[in-house]
Amino acid sequence: MKVALLGAESTGKTALAEELATALSARGEQITTVPEHLRHWCKAQGRTPLAHEQMGIAAEHAKQVDAATTPWVIADTTSLMVAIYSELLFGDRSLYPMALAHQRSYDITLVTGLDLPWVADGLQRDGPHVRAPVDALLRTSLASGGIEFQVVYGSGKQRLQNALVAIDSVANYHASTPTSGLKDSKTNSWAWFCEHCGDSACERHLFTAKLGLAAAAGPKQ
Repeated sequence: MKVALLGAESTGKTALAEELATALSARGEQITTVPEHLRHWCKAQGRTPLAHEQMGIAAEHAKQVDAATTPWVIADTTSLMVAIYSELLFGDRSLYPMALAHQRSYDITLVTGLDLPWVADGLQRDGPHVRAPVDALLRTSLASGGIEFQVVYGSGKQRLQNALVAIDSVANYHASTPTSGLKDSKTNSWAWFCEHCGDSACERHLFTAKLGLAAAAGPKQ
């Protein structure tokens, strides 16, 4: 099982990757967590990358994910996020074919929602104003690439539990049928359908309903 965690800056990807690794290890699973290569690159160089350096960073991250040999691999972001920032910052869309091709190798793609407060983190973060544009580009690129994804909301244990429910729906094939979903016969994964696909309240409703926490999100829009 290859699990991809994607999302805008300061949406809890690294914390969720660590929590998922701990939770799955407690089940007896063997796991490799692949950290964000861009973070390592920025620390080593003391700066953010230039346009012509983006492809090398994306390719190296994909290489590190592919090198993992454990039954479970959790990727703390993927090459697709590098492609998205390349478009946002440099107007360069040339990374998308490579990034989307590699994204299709993951068994499940989780997108971290924007419900957590923004926190500064040195070179890695540009500011809260870029989160919504990045989130929009991410969802658009996944949809255009035909890649199913599930959005994870909540804080602390709730965010972790929502992520585990999404992962189990793919890994175990026996999660209860959601009221607003269709099962993909080829991938055994769940695709959520809603007329307000960018509406966080609606997405949160789907997750909390599956968890039996009907009062957590309010009525579906």
